[in-house]
Amino acid sequence: MMKKRIFILVCAILIVAVFCGCSIAAVGGKSKLQQILDRGYLIAGTGSGNVPWHFVDETGELVGFDIEMARILADALFGDPSKVEFVEGSSDSRIPNLLTDKVDIVIQFMTITGARAQQVAFSIPYYTEGAGLLMPANGKYKNYDEMAEAVARGEKVVVSALQNVYIDDYVQKLLPGAVCEQYESVALIYQAMDSGRADATCTDASSAMWMAKTQPDKYKNTGVAAVPQGYGAAMRQDDQIWINFVNTVFLDAMTGTTYELYHNAYEKWFGEKLESPKMGRPSYYD
Repeated sequence: MMKKRIFILVCAILIVAVFCGCSIAAVGGKSKLQQILDRGYLIAGTGSGNVPWHFVDETGELVGFDIEMARILADALFGDPSKVEFVEGSSDSRIPNLLTDKVDIVIQFMTITGARAQQVAFSIPYYTEGAGLLMPANGKYKNYDEMAEAVARGEKVVVSALQNVYIDDYVQKLLPGAVCEQYESVALIYQAMDSGRADATCTDASSAMWMAKTQPDKYKNTGVAAVPQGYGAAMRQDDQIWINFVNTVFLDAMTGTTYELYHNAYEKWFGEKLESPKMGRPSYYD
């Protein structure tokens, strides 16, 4: 009788463990949040070659908007934005580095998708990327409206773009009626515009903002964008305490008491000043 009771108890525990594995693990060990606090610094996975997200500047320092987001998280953890160690990796290594515990979190302009969410847990989006339209500051057309009017008159307006199976559709959403000319590399799409072979370039909206900010005598951001996609930080799925903490920090940085950290970073890397959060109804409902 006793053996039967023990058997039933073991079976019950196993069933609970299967359905509530993360909760059982939390009882038997420390959460990722507590591990980081005990360690004394955050370990963040990121890249090093994509302006304005994560790149090495002229002083050899890793900088960019993703880097700022990691420092905002470190500041919330330790009151010190420098308490973060960066592990550089390629786009292909983002999920493997996370799942093998080489990093605590990946902040590397990672697009939130259903397929990826089967492997990792995403934070709330901290940026919405899209296809943008960049044009020469002193080109044939003064602004987007002039290009659109030229297309309406039947003129050939050329937009250079990186080769992609969907890129023609993207360009038509940005400038209906324009001619899309595809190139094999990012460098070539800008060369086409710089040389006058293209009237504008389809690029990431964030890249358009960055280039217009850093080279205003050469480029102008039309402000037109399409095909939105959210960027989120990635974490392991088995620690809801850590996931909740990251979401709380990001939400507060975008809409709450620490909004200046996010707003200053946004203006620094994208050249646009965000409005301060409004009082009353929380802005994340808008």
